[in-house]
Amino acid sequence: MSFTVLGRACFALPVFAIALSPIPAVATCAAPIAVQVLGSGGPDANDARASAGYALWIDGHARLLVDAGGGIFLRFGEAKAKFESLDAIAITHLHADHVADLVALLKSGFFSDRTRALALIGPSGGGAFPGMGEYMQALFDPNHGAYRYLSGYLDGSGGLVKVPVTEVKTQPPTAEVVVKTAQFQVTSIGVTHGPVPALAFLVEAGGHRIAFSGDQSGDNPAFASLIKGADILIMDHAVPEAADEVAGKLHARPSEIGKLAASAGVGKVVLSHNMARSLTHLDENLALIRKDYKGPVIVAADLMCLDF
Repeated sequence: MSFTVLGRACFALPVFAIALSPIPAVATCAAPIAVQVLGSGGPDANDARASAGYALWIDGHARLLVDAGGGIFLRFGEAKAKFESLDAIAITHLHADHVADLVALLKSGFFSDRTRALALIGPSGGGAFPGMGEYMQALFDPNHGAYRYLSGYLDGSGGLVKVPVTEVKTQPPTAEVVVKTAQFQVTSIGVTHGPVPALAFLVEAGGHRIAFSGDQSGDNPAFASLIKGADILIMDHAVPEAADEVAGKLHARPSEIGKLAASAGVGKVVLSHNMARSLTHLDENLALIRKDYKGPVIVAADLMCLDF
């Protein structure tokens, strides 16, 4: 596997430099199958990273978008991804840093040549959070939606493409195939992210397996079983080991990341959803991860390409 930032190989750069200098490249992932980190940050604008978002590239086309946090609209264009090539968008949960740019990206599709429907997958609701279907209604309902002028996304009218929603139950955590095309398959499973209904995804393409943790506390053995032997685990790295109880219920601590990766036997770990509070303790976090997990650990940067 290789990865590039600023158009050059990153193996010569120290991990610290990659972590604290997330300057984006402007390049399309060229490998036959690759994952591109569009956004490697979280909800804090001061971290100088786009929020969560990832693109699956197959033969030079972006086919799947996982999450659409703030900044993804810009990164999607910088990567030279095309709205018309997407087969599906998968949202892990409805925190703003994972979904805020969904509307902007859909609106941009009006200027594409796309006519076919675009599948949207997301979690069911619970507590203070709507389900994916209710969320889309709140955005685009023709009478009461915040963006009612774009209501055509609900039914394909007005020159807009239809965006049919698949809403996935997060509990009990049951693996479910939610997208299947000739080129790739997406399996979802519910994970623990405090009180937030949340999903993780396993993507299989061309004999490769990529796990997207979403935001989770890492305490779900069903997730570890699902991603057993995955080539890449893209894992949220949002808190240090000394995180308080509330943060620890939302995100896996570094020691828990290491245990999860070791238990699942993944080929590589890519730390994303990076925040100042985790990067400040990067050396300590990496040491804690490597205590149990002996494979490669990469710190993500915006527009980094991960290929096979």
